[in-house]
Amino acid sequence: MQNKTKYIVTLVSAVSLGGVAFTAGYEGFTSKPVIPTKGDVPTIGHGTTVYPNGQKVKMTDKAITKQEAAYFLKDHMNKNQKGFNQSLSGVKLSEQEYDLYNDFVYQFGLASWKNSSMLKNLKAGQYVAACKSLLKWKYVAKRDCSVRSNNCYGVWTRQLDRYNKCIGVN
Repeated sequence: MQNKTKYIVTLVSAVSLGGVAFTAGYEGFTSKPVIPTKGDVPTIGHGTTVYPNGQKVKMTDKAITKQEAAYFLKDHMNKNQKGFNQSLSGVKLSEQEYDLYNDFVYQFGLASWKNSSMLKNLKAGQYVAACKSLLKWKYVAKRDCSVRSNNCYGVWTRQLDRYNKCIGVN
């Protein structure tokens, strides 16, 4: 059974180990740089597009280990944490909600999050509407990823999983 207790998000709120595992599981692991879907940028490890030193991943970069990939993922999530938490000032979330929205930020970016209807709905206390807003994010390079033949179906299934987890705690 999922814990439905909601807490005020503070500057010290952090993604849980389960949240990191959730993101790593969806991102998968590649030791060498790849372009995950047509129109995307090179990624490595668990979806890293920028290394901790600020350099963008290039297709010519050397292979990395799973341990390096885990470090890159945690570093990126930690860098987003302050802005993510500030955006949620005064909002109450369960740990599961915090983790799934943080996973969204990892995939789509902090700027997309800050301009999203998810955040607007959360600030208005409209938790189910915020969950439903997740389903709007199904496009990559102007392709509808809910259409299997568009070769980005994993984006859609990840959104469905986030949505189901979100509805489950609301």
